[in-house]
Amino acid sequence: MKDHANVPLTDYVEYPPAEMLTRSQQFYDEIKRRHSIRKFSERAVDKAVIENCIKAAGRAPSGANHQPWHFVAIESAEVKRQIREQAEALEQSFYQGRAGDEWLDALKPLGTDSQKPYLEHAPWLIAVFSQKKGGINADDKNTNYYVHESVGLATGFLLNALHHSGLVTLTHTPKPMSFLSKVCQRDDNERPYMLIIAGYPADDATVPEHALVKKSIDDIATFL
Repeated sequence: MKDHANVPLTDYVEYPPAEMLTRSQQFYDEIKRRHSIRKFSERAVDKAVIENCIKAAGRAPSGANHQPWHFVAIESAEVKRQIREQAEALEQSFYQGRAGDEWLDALKPLGTDSQKPYLEHAPWLIAVFSQKKGGINADDKNTNYYVHESVGLATGFLLNALHHSGLVTLTHTPKPMSFLSKVCQRDDNERPYMLIIAGYPADDATVPEHALVKKSIDDIATFL
């Protein structure tokens, strides 16, 4: 490696092999309980929980450590109403044919349609934005690298943190998502990446059987 400013690694914790195996199994058992939920309770969630989850997302790796993301956490009933209205308007055209038959057929086992009441019912919406320009400091205007990959990693961290905290989530990507920039008052440097719905499940929340079918380790991994 080339010379660079650095500090010793002091916070790594090594576990005995048996404990490593136990911890990996425990994590898998916990993440198996993560489901995409479409019926949310209106029960409030402490803002501090959402803040901690976003801070966890901010620890994700990113290209050149530029951290090219911004999270808009939405609790306002009025803002959630605006998002629902505009998202449903887009979804109506999507389900009326814009998506194409193949895509709509793929969605049928999930039971989704153009109605998105959870956008108002859930206590929190988190709009994830990617940034074209930035840097390690908030006011930097450098080119960001590997933006899509970086923001994807941060979004995964966020979903995991929310699940670990005891909340359920849903990812939502209305097309186009440009309306989120205006509703969330973000500038031209940022592009909407994903909308995450977070909260408690409704008492009658369900999980589609289709969503429980996961590929085996042999299907998703190769060990050489």
